[in-house]
Amino acid sequence: MRAPAALAALVAGAIALAGCAGADAATDESGTTTVLTVSAAASLQDVFDEIAAHFESDHPGVVVQTVYDGSSTLATQIIEGSPVDVFASANETTMQRVVDAGLATDPALFATNTLVIAVPAGNPAKVSALDDLAEPGLLVVLCDAEVPCGAASQQLLDLNGVSVTPASSEQNVTAVLTKVAAGEADAGLVYATDVAGRGDVEAIVPEGADEVVNRYPIAALSGATHAALAQEFVDLVLGASGQETLATAGFGAP
Repeated sequence: MRAPAALAALVAGAIALAGCAGADAATDESGTTTVLTVSAAASLQDVFDEIAAHFESDHPGVVVQTVYDGSSTLATQIIEGSPVDVFASANETTMQRVVDAGLATDPALFATNTLVIAVPAGNPAKVSALDDLAEPGLLVVLCDAEVPCGAASQQLLDLNGVSVTPASSEQNVTAVLTKVAAGEADAGLVYATDVAGRGDVEAIVPEGADEVVNRYPIAALSGATHAALAQEFVDLVLGASGQETLATAGFGAP
């Protein structure tokens, strides 16, 4: 009786192993996975997640690993040697740092964005204009001046002659929006696309917003591990499908 039982156990074990192998091999026909690393500005997270999913569906066996943060943080990581295939920045100045380091050539513009004042749902502090952000006691959060949303925020405030001492300076626009949405701040300056479709925040378009435009460049990096795939990802973003996805998300044309 022991032999049949042992045989059954061996068969069951073999089936289990085959099942695990099948799950692990859900990649391409050769059973291998290629990871394409894309570093992108925090404001691109939702739209790039969608574009990445499209890219993966067209490239069996390829997984797009997206890293989102403030563009300046990502640029520093790239310059310091992080293995990245594609970089998408929220402004041209930050991309130029990567170009000057010899790590990218000929970046292409793919989108534009402008700033809005974000306030919690219901606008409890009754903010209506940029001038209000200078009111004593109002808790305002901004992006740090080193990141594109911070540089644009300062430019917009200067344009309107408004001086703001923020309660905190954040490393990316997502952190600003998170604090506003949670009611930890009365207002913050974020990109128009960040508040689109959200119910936990409201947006006020400030005077002069159309004069401070962030232009987003993208490039396949010179040291990309998967150079051909990196360029294909860039081409998707620049092409009709990628541009339609960006426009639907509220980004302007480059």
